[in-house]
Amino acid sequence: MASTVHDSPGTRPGYGQLLRTRGAWTFLLPGFLARQPFAMLTIGILLLVSDTTGSYGTAGTVSATAGVAMALFAPQAGKLADRFGQAAVLIPGVVVHAAAITLLTVLALSHAPLWALLAAAVPAGASTPQIGPMVRARWANKLEGSPLMATAAAFESVTDEFTFVIGPVLATALCTNVHPAAGLAAEAALTLLGGLLFASQRGTQPQPHRPAAGAAGDGKRVSALSVPGVRVLAVVMLGIGTVFGGMQVSMTAFTEAAGKPDMNGLMYGAFAAGNMIAGIVCGVVAWKSSPQRRLLLAYPLLVLATTPLWAAHAMLLLGAVGLVVGLCIAPSLITGYTLVERLVPAGARTEAFTWLTGAVGLGQAAGATIGGQLIDGHGASAGFLVPLGGTAAALLVLLALRRALTPAPSSVVAARGVGHREPVAVD
Repeated sequence: MASTVHDSPGTRPGYGQLLRTRGAWTFLLPGFLARQPFAMLTIGILLLVSDTTGSYGTAGTVSATAGVAMALFAPQAGKLADRFGQAAVLIPGVVVHAAAITLLTVLALSHAPLWALLAAAVPAGASTPQIGPMVRARWANKLEGSPLMATAAAFESVTDEFTFVIGPVLATALCTNVHPAAGLAAEAALTLLGGLLFASQRGTQPQPHRPAAGAAGDGKRVSALSVPGVRVLAVVMLGIGTVFGGMQVSMTAFTEAAGKPDMNGLMYGAFAAGNMIAGIVCGVVAWKSSPQRRLLLAYPLLVLATTPLWAAHAMLLLGAVGLVVGLCIAPSLITGYTLVERLVPAGARTEAFTWLTGAVGLGQAAGATIGGQLIDGHGASAGFLVPLGGTAAALLVLLALRRALTPAPSSVVAARGVGHREPVAVD
């Protein structure tokens, strides 16, 4: 097996070294604030619409519409950010998002018909700022050619999952203790404030990559989705998204049926906490196996962990199983982002990250929709079948197309500075 890459003899890259990167805190702090709404959006819609309509199926459909719109438009926003700069995309985007959330909230409280809610959910989801991918792109810009990129990928996964611990708990607390619309109101306010603060940090954003006339390939940009491995990873992330969506709607229904709706945030928080803990561990381990091999080991464990969810009928048992599922998600997420950094040219970094994030959002939307329908027809526990079905289907694709995750020599050269110096296992 290969040895671990070191910055210097006797020194292994770690979180402390990563956070001492010059200028990192200038985008990490506003980025953390700005990414909180990402975890509040779908559950905020779910709680508001279920309260005003009395149907988890309807609420899941509206939430899913926002998720689909986000998944479809996020890569386009990533392309624009790569080409024109992050601030140029973020500033108008957060303003549109706040306005769209306000419209959706007013319509829901006015008991507007479903078609009106769906129409408002489209711009609400499409304008969701992609802060996570933009932060990852800034790390890649800062750490070009450094072995700290793998640590940065783990750190970002931990930050994402910390967001999924705080966001749902905050949104649920506001919706159940203040007002059903309070969760979305907070989401819009945080998006506007955090997004503008993050956009103001122009010194750390990657330089725009505009195709030059007469350049190689007739000046055409390489699309991240044209890389076969990225398409495989998108399917992998789609499966992970069904876990998030299925868990959200099913835990909401489960706690409602148990007469303890205020426990929803805590239950989902336990699931997200497992993800965060595993992410921290992944970031401090000196991995000797290749990321491809790690993904092929981690994903089957995730499928296995989701299997007993539907049979957990006690609150404590469900929380414990949810924690285990969370522990199994982070290794796949982190490895997926590490791989895409190895596969994609530097000029398409933000787009590549948004494809993966968008795939998670699309899977989350599908999980919420299908889970809501199953819950309406067969009870709260039926919704927990969605995470199992989604991850099992994605695993089949991963196993069938696993060779696409091995970068070609030309891809490695093109992707210089995006993690390609991670050691490869040698027998």
